[in-house]
Amino acid sequence: GDTGRRCRELAGDLSGFVLDSLRGLREARQFGAGGRRLEELDSRSRELVRVQGLLNDRSSDGIAITSGLILLFGLGQLVLGALLFQAGSAGAVVLATVSILSSFGPTTALAALGVTLQGTIASGARVLAVLDEEPVVPEQEGGCDVEFSGAAAEHVSFSYGGEQILSDVSAEVPANGIVGITGRSGSGKSTLCRLLMRFWDVDEGRVALSGKDVRDINTSSLREAEALVEQDTNLFHDSILDNLLLARPDATREQVEEACKAASVHDFIMSLPQGYDTMVGELGDTLSGGERQRLGLARAFLHGAPFLLLDEPTSNLDSLNEGAILRSLGEQRASRTVLLISHRASTMGIADEVIEMRSGRVS
Repeated sequence: GDTGRRCRELAGDLSGFVLDSLRGLREARQFGAGGRRLEELDSRSRELVRVQGLLNDRSSDGIAITSGLILLFGLGQLVLGALLFQAGSAGAVVLATVSILSSFGPTTALAALGVTLQGTIASGARVLAVLDEEPVVPEQEGGCDVEFSGAAAEHVSFSYGGEQILSDVSAEVPANGIVGITGRSGSGKSTLCRLLMRFWDVDEGRVALSGKDVRDINTSSLREAEALVEQDTNLFHDSILDNLLLARPDATREQVEEACKAASVHDFIMSLPQGYDTMVGELGDTLSGGERQRLGLARAFLHGAPFLLLDEPTSNLDSLNEGAILRSLGEQRASRTVLLISHRASTMGIADEVIEMRSGRVS
């Protein structure tokens, strides 16, 4: 019941806390927060042990009652066996003894089943709760497919968590061009990118791709037309090659290398002991921020989407790598459209048009 559910919740929270602590181990040591994290870990562990103790108490009570009943039935069987033996029914004594002894195992298992099921049912409820979660933006499967010919935000307003992020924003991204968006942190630049990707739906106005409202475009077609590269690139605990092929599983080795050269990361990969077969650590921790960012760009280039949305794509790069990537973007003007978000003036220099955002509005 509630105790089993509480136990599962505490176990899940404890696992998350331990994983979080391992990921932030460097920061905890740097700022002397290790002691506080250990105290919190100890507190959470004690609470979990306390709740598990309640479940164990219930299990012990059930086992004690079951053992007592087994003992009583065993004594009863001895008395019954003695009476049957005196009556000359030796065969009946054997049959009765075997019957009652064989029932002890299933009876004990059934007694413990009730407590065991509490944890099982609680775990199942947590899984079902995730499966029953309604997506913020439902997949569109009965809409239309599009060929990319430009994107636009038309009088868009958007709020998240009750906070107004964008207010009456209009912007156009023509095909085969590079449009830059600049502005202070919190001005809504990244939010606009996510609305173009339809990670959220607008409150007012319209986000359009090729003149079609993104809400009416099939999600699969939208994902084929767009590729988003964020400042922090997530990498799986797999080889570099497999991380890149995530964007295009049927790509050839030559296509992968071409994308990596465009992202100025091919030479780095080839300098590694196993090249493209080198394993990437969990969360990409074996690579620097700039190396992960360049792999993210290579993945987007390999994807081949005609519309690239780049959110601070050069924030972790030195001037040399930034120049190489900007040169690659410039060479792809004829076949790709780029929406480029950056604080760097050097990055904005490649843009055909620069849009400045202030406090959720286009200025």
